[in-house]
Parts: sequence; C-alpha cells; structure tokens
Amino acid sequence: MKKIAWTLMLALFTITACGQKENASAKAGEAEMRLQTMEGKTVTLADFRGKVVIIDIWDTWCPPCRMEIPHFIDLYKTYKGKGLEIIGAAIGREGKDAVVKFIKDNGVNYTNVQATEELLRTYGPIQGIPTTLVLDKKGNVYKKYVGYQDRSVFENDILTLLKK
Repeated sequence: MKKIAWTLMLALFTITACGQKENASAKAGEAEMRLQTMEGKTVTLADFRGKVVIIDIWDTWCPPCRMEIPHFIDLYKTYKGKGLEIIGAAIGREGKDAVVKFIKDNGVNYTNVQATEELLRTYGPIQGIPTTLVLDKKGNVYKKYVGYQDRSVFENDILTLLKK
C-alpha cells in the first residue's frame, strides 16, 4: 500500500512540476541578497556577476531534484573554468543536517545555500521543486524551469550564454 501511495504521489508531483518552462526577469535587490552556505559562509549573487549562474531550488526528499543533481555535478565539472557557477538552494524540510549529509554522500561539487524567504520571493512564485533559474552574466534571469529537465536543456542554455 505504501508503494502504491508513493508511486501516486511521485506521479502527481511529476505531472504538476515537470515540463513547465517560462522566461522571467530578475527583480530588484537580488544583488544584495545574502545567502548562507552550508559551510557557514555568506555569499551574494553579486559575487557571481560576469558568470553564467544556475540557481537550483531543491530538497533532499524530492525525487526529481535528486535526478537532476548528477547533471549539475557534471556540468559544473565541465564548465566551471569557462564561466559557470551553480548554486543549489536547499529548502531543507528535513533539516540542515540532512542537506549537508546528502551533499557529502552524493559528491555535490558546487555551492549550496539555505533557501530563504527572500530568495523564494525574488524568483517566485515557486510552483514546485525543482525550480531552476538560469542567469546570464549580468544576473538577469534568462530562463526559469519548473520540474525535472534533462542535462542537455541546461547545457544548451550554458553554451548560449557563455558565447554572449
């Protein structure tokens, strides 16, 4: 019975979250937004100006989120030296310790921060997770994706923006 309930919940989440894509524009104040990394450092989005930035809003319990993370790990290995930054913004419903453990256990190689109300408000509405934002080198939102996306979707965006 649990297996059926889990399958139905996953299917419903996938149907409601996956496949939506929209263009969005960055909102004022994001450059000053302070985000706390899982290691306790503070970063702002302004720290990443001049780079293509992917912001992945995710959580440890989310199956589509977990499916995308290997894409981001690989993309970061490939494009970090060419001007890509990736920021995972964990919702942390199961707590910070669960997020830190997940990051370590899965070899996540890019910056992860605790998602804040300000971040979710700035880039919202957040209709489901994963929600992934692709920012251009000036910090403007180039694309916003809700739900699982294949690696090639992000790679195409990265390559397009790195050329600009």
